[in-house]
Amino acid sequence: MTIIIPKHYHAKAALESTHIDCISIENAAKQDIRPLRIGILNIMPNVQTYEFNLLYPLGKSILQIIPVWIKLSMHQYHSSSQEHLNDLYVTFREAIHDRPLDGLIITGAPVEELGFEEVQYWDEVVSIIDFARKNITSTLGICWGGMALAKTIGIEKTPFETKLFGVFNIDNIIPGHPITGDLDDVFQCPQSRHSGYPDELLELERDKGNLNLLGHSEDAGYVIFETTDRRLLMHMGHPEYNSGRLVEETYRDKAKNRTDVKDPVNFDFENPVNRWRSHRNEFFSQWIKYIYRETSYNWTGSKFQ
Repeated sequence: MTIIIPKHYHAKAALESTHIDCISIENAAKQDIRPLRIGILNIMPNVQTYEFNLLYPLGKSILQIIPVWIKLSMHQYHSSSQEHLNDLYVTFREAIHDRPLDGLIITGAPVEELGFEEVQYWDEVVSIIDFARKNITSTLGICWGGMALAKTIGIEKTPFETKLFGVFNIDNIIPGHPITGDLDDVFQCPQSRHSGYPDELLELERDKGNLNLLGHSEDAGYVIFETTDRRLLMHMGHPEYNSGRLVEETYRDKAKNRTDVKDPVNFDFENPVNRWRSHRNEFFSQWIKYIYRETSYNWTGSKFQ
């Protein structure tokens, strides 16, 4: 992922313009080559069955990753094995007690149809996000996790009349971006949510200088966006899902006979095909690469206050 070249190498600018990291021999000697500690606040049902969905794309990185599984103190996790939680998961305070986190992922959660203030553990999530924006290089929110990030900067979600469900084409808006820049010009990603944001709302926040808009779908709206300090990255989709997860959600919704949930669009749940695997792998790879670049030379953190 990185080429060591002399400071004045003739093709340095050309290489860097194509997202190839170039560093001098002197800087290479100073690099902090160590595993990256990536915190994962997992709020999904059946946490142990969901873990693979994130470990797989993170494991594709050439860098060593230490996943730090984080649980909420205010959440009961009724659908998950308490033994598994006790063996593998720690609270956020424990996760950062003696070593900093390089990155943080906040997963989706089955509370999207509630107002944020109605969620039992909302205050705890807010305290984690507030700390992360000040002390962690990048926090990635997936689906509800992304909405939670947006809420903390004053952007309110809008409920949909029917669930946005299926696989959608997404336009890559900023090809030169350090995280989304190497994604295809048009890529596909699953969406599974009951709310989102009007385009004009996010465009207004962009015009105010609060957001960078990175990925847009004609049918699903803005799917990927970030704060302009690049500390908070919001992905409204589920790039980490495999096709089986969409199948499970389809049959789950059918069993509930919900009239506001239709069959997934652009996805045959009886003969499932994964058409977003390359987006998943590249997105997580570039996110990890961005964190590595930002933290490889110096890192100063502080403990949870």
